[in-house]
Amino acid sequence: MDFKALVFDCDGTLADSMPVHYLAWRQTMSRHGIDFCEDRFYSMGGMPTTKIIAILADEAGLVLDIEQVAIEKEDAFHANIDQMRPIEPVVAVAREYRGRVPLAVATGTMRSSAHQVLGQLGVLDWFDALVSCEDVENHKPAPDTYLEAARRLGVSPEDCRAYEDTDIGLQAARSAGMEVVDIRTVHTPRRITPAPS
Repeated sequence: MDFKALVFDCDGTLADSMPVHYLAWRQTMSRHGIDFCEDRFYSMGGMPTTKIIAILADEAGLVLDIEQVAIEKEDAFHANIDQMRPIEPVVAVAREYRGRVPLAVATGTMRSSAHQVLGQLGVLDWFDALVSCEDVENHKPAPDTYLEAARRLGVSPEDCRAYEDTDIGLQAARSAGMEVVDIRTVHTPRRITPAPS
């Protein structure tokens, strides 16, 4: 092995949860008069919920209670979490190395959401550390989430291999000095709306 620890993003990497997240986003933002298309949603993958809401509200010229809208969105996601599936090729890597090397999750989502997603997959107890958007000041694409994961594992970032599914996440892990696996080479997210031709 040319690594001493593995660090995984959560949504879209371990969990095929992005379609469920998108449905929750579309439902929540439409209540506030904001159209949030699926392509835009995927382009913002890895950003914290509150940051996405702030950007969308600003673009629409709306003043929203960002924390309250974030709660609405998370509630809508959790109501449909049973539709989520594991991304088996990535979960298989975690399963193979569980107990052999330290494992962490480095996610841009809230801790409570990550716990629920990992619990739904039945893998929560596989990980030695979980870093969420609440644990760092600078979110992806800044390297802080991955640097904090390495710190909590007690492993140099250069000795970690990261698994990611977004451009923002890949940039964050690379900026932290980690070798990165782009899981989009083995998994294509399910789409709610047809891709433009």
